[in-house]
Amino acid sequence: MTLRRWGMPIEGTASRVLHVDLESGASRVLLFEGRPHHLGGSGLAAALYDAYGLPESPAFDPRQPLIFAIGPLSGFFPLMSKVVCGFRSPYTGEWAESHAGGRLALSLRFAGYDALMITGRARTLSCLVVGSRRLEIHDVHYLRGQDVFTSGKYLRRYGKESSGHRSTVRIGPAGERGVTFACANVDSFRHFGRLGAGAVMGGKNLKALVVTGDSGIELPEGRDYPKLYKEVYQSVTGTDMMQKYHDLGTAENLLVLNELKALPWRNLQATTDPAIDGISGERFAEQLLLRQTACAGCPVGCIHIGLLRQQFARDHEFLYKQVSYDYEPIFAQGSMLGLTNASDVLALLDETEKLGLDCMSAGVALAWVAEAFEKGVVTEKETLGPVHFGNVATFVAALHHLANGTSEFWQALGKGVLYAADIYGGADFACVLGQEMAGYATGEVYFVSQALGFRHSHLDSGGYAYDQSAKDKDVDKAVRHLLDDEYKRLTINCMVACLFARKAYPPERLQEALASLGMRAEADALPESGRAMQALRWSLKFRTGFRPENVRIPKRFTEVVTWKGPMDVDYMDAVRQAYTSELYRMVVDAAREA
Repeated sequence: MTLRRWGMPIEGTASRVLHVDLESGASRVLLFEGRPHHLGGSGLAAALYDAYGLPESPAFDPRQPLIFAIGPLSGFFPLMSKVVCGFRSPYTGEWAESHAGGRLALSLRFAGYDALMITGRARTLSCLVVGSRRLEIHDVHYLRGQDVFTSGKYLRRYGKESSGHRSTVRIGPAGERGVTFACANVDSFRHFGRLGAGAVMGGKNLKALVVTGDSGIELPEGRDYPKLYKEVYQSVTGTDMMQKYHDLGTAENLLVLNELKALPWRNLQATTDPAIDGISGERFAEQLLLRQTACAGCPVGCIHIGLLRQQFARDHEFLYKQVSYDYEPIFAQGSMLGLTNASDVLALLDETEKLGLDCMSAGVALAWVAEAFEKGVVTEKETLGPVHFGNVATFVAALHHLANGTSEFWQALGKGVLYAADIYGGADFACVLGQEMAGYATGEVYFVSQALGFRHSHLDSGGYAYDQSAKDKDVDKAVRHLLDDEYKRLTINCMVACLFARKAYPPERLQEALASLGMRAEADALPESGRAMQALRWSLKFRTGFRPENVRIPKRFTEVVTWKGPMDVDYMDAVRQAYTSELYRMVVDAAREA
């Protein structure tokens, strides 16, 4: 296939895509032309949806593709360890992405594929196993309702001969039920977390995906590649560039943001609290850090694993669980819920993992429930039990209600906080910016950037950093920052690198890396193609229903007070309007050029 909609046809290079139809069991390998244009990762996923997706059909239409894409540098350079999952979101109804690490990127590379595209719905709950020379669809109906970790134990039977190069993606009960912010767990400690990838798998009757990296890749000849590899490796291991992520990890941000009055507490009713010491990154490191690990292909080791002693097995001294943590999970299931004990946060995160819920959306959703319960907006008639800030036991019970949809209230909440608030009340204090917020109450630009950003994510652009560094309220400057920073991050997401490594991979370094692999057309086209893929992604989002003027920024965000003082609502509205205009301009200009 040749891309024509977004420019002149580009021949001679192709991405190797495995397409599997779960309904028929048929598969085929597509040679998807145009890599210098779509590049890979985010661009490849968008180009595949542009070619094979159904913009006029709903998210749960079985014909909609679920796409896992890596980039041209995956497996060849350090920290090229991420996979882009592209899908029609059941949460927003729009084209969406979620990114995850683990072993999946290298497993796909060693299986010989640049992307895996899955369509159709399996006739029974199934596990898809793929490798370079195998494709199997196994009936796993006996795993229905099983949690993520129990399922993982059964799934280890598949691909044993490639266990070191094998990756497993699976969902829990929340994904099977179609909770719109259900996640897909990747290799125990990583996730396709946001916007409902787990629900999409559940809609396809796909309990799990196992990718066996059972082949190999050839390294380029000559001196350029090993020389550049050594330089990149040295920059991320021999300097302090990645020290923060290895040492305390992003949990280091808790004390900093609390001091800045930018850390959400108790459903964003406050932005600082003296009880922060109980859940700080330092407290986790001193008392609960068990070990650190890394995604395949990464020498940094930023994944922090906490030790959780089994609360129900006090007479078994050595019985414990391993729970990963970093800043966002601690915010969402710690400060946002008024929890000030690190062990309580790990206990709640462990339950969230088992159920297969996105920890950020689930935590923010429960924070809204706690405030709604506190104010009498909802009662035990709806919640089936008390839900109180600071009480971990009530939140554990609430999580199970949420994942299992045990009442009409919890079923509504499983479609998002604003969906439930529109039915029961409490929309003014719903902490939703396109989806349940990330943990940065830094100010006006960040609130607009997440509400209107492509993934409704703090990782779309550095809006949170802009709030902290900007010394004026220049609307044009703020919007230009959001668009340019999104473009820079997108080029990395087309490769697909961990965003922690963006200092190690500026655009010119990415071009050099591509050239060292013999991909000179991709290297030369990178700046122009990055802009084209930015426009393509936004075009798909608009074509699947996105209208920035309809996105709500609830009243709670206008009431926030940070180290800079109260929110300037006029400034926030001006940034929103200017950003909206630029998004429309980008899509219209791209359509005109096509």
